[in-house]
Amino acid sequence: MIPIALLVAIIAFFLIHLSPGDPATFFVSPDAPPEELERVRERLGVDQPIFVQFGRWLGGVVQGDLGVSFFQRRPVIQAYLAALPVTLMLAVGGMAIALTLALPIGIISALKKDSLVDKIGTVFVFAGISMPNFWFGMLLILLFAVFLGWLPAQGFIRGAGLGGYVRSLILPALALGYPNSALIARMTRSSMLEVMRQDYVQTARAKGLRAFVVTSRHAFMNAINPILTVVGLVFARMMAGSVVIETVFNLPGVGRLVVNSVMRRDYPVIQGALLLTALLIVGFNLIIDLLYAIFDPRIRYD
Repeated sequence: MIPIALLVAIIAFFLIHLSPGDPATFFVSPDAPPEELERVRERLGVDQPIFVQFGRWLGGVVQGDLGVSFFQRRPVIQAYLAALPVTLMLAVGGMAIALTLALPIGIISALKKDSLVDKIGTVFVFAGISMPNFWFGMLLILLFAVFLGWLPAQGFIRGAGLGGYVRSLILPALALGYPNSALIARMTRSSMLEVMRQDYVQTARAKGLRAFVVTSRHAFMNAINPILTVVGLVFARMMAGSVVIETVFNLPGVGRLVVNSVMRRDYPVIQGALLLTALLIVGFNLIIDLLYAIFDPRIRYD
C-alpha cells in the first residue's frame, strides 16, 4: 500500500500542477495589477518551485495533513469526509445491484451453457456495458422521474431518513451498477463452467445430492475466488465512475467535489481526494484478499 500511495501522490501532484491554469486568477479581477496576483500566489503557496511545493505537501501528508482548501477554507480531510458517505452509499448500492444481476445470470448461464437462456443473459449484461453510464443515467431520469414521477431526478435528500436516502440513490446506483455487472457475470459463468467439470462435482451429483446443493455448496463456493477478484476491480471502476454519476444526478459526493475542485484549480482538494480514494480502493482490495482465506480453506492450510 505504501508504494501505491507514493506513486499516486506523485502522479496526482505533478499532473495537476503541470496542467494549464493558475488558482490565483480566481481570487483577483482580470484587470488586477501583477503585484496583486503575485501576493495571492504567495498566500496560496503556489509561487514556489514545483519541487519545493511537492516536498512541503508530501511532508504534510506523512504527518496526516493534506492541506487546506483554497476556496472552502477548511482542511481537505474535512471536505473529503463530508462528501465520502454519499459516494460510499452510491458505490455500495451500485455493487449490490451489480451482484444481484450478475451472480444469478452467471450461474444460470453456466448451468444452461449455449442455451437460449445463456444467450439472453449474455445480451442483457453486455447491453449494459455497451451503454455509457451517463447516458443510461439520463434515460433513467427521463423514464422514472419525468414520465412516471416515481423517483427524484436529481439531488440528495438530507435529513429525510433512510427512505429519503434510498429514494435519492436508487437511480444513481442503478446507473452505476448495471453497466458494471457484465464483468462479474462473465467471470461467474467462466469460473462455474471450470468448476462444474471437476471430479468432485460429478461425484456429488452421482451421490444423489440435490442440484441446488451441488451448485451452491460444491460448485459456487469453489469458484468464488476469481469472482471476488473481479468484484475488487469493479469496486475501483465504480469509485471512478461515481465522478460522472454524481455530476449527472447532482449528488454531493467525492466525485462532484473533485470536479468542482478541478474547475477552480483547488490543488489541495484534488490531490488529497485522489490520494484518499486510491487508499480506499487499495484497502478494499486488501479485504478481498483476506476473504480468500475465509471462502477457501485450502489457503488457510497453506
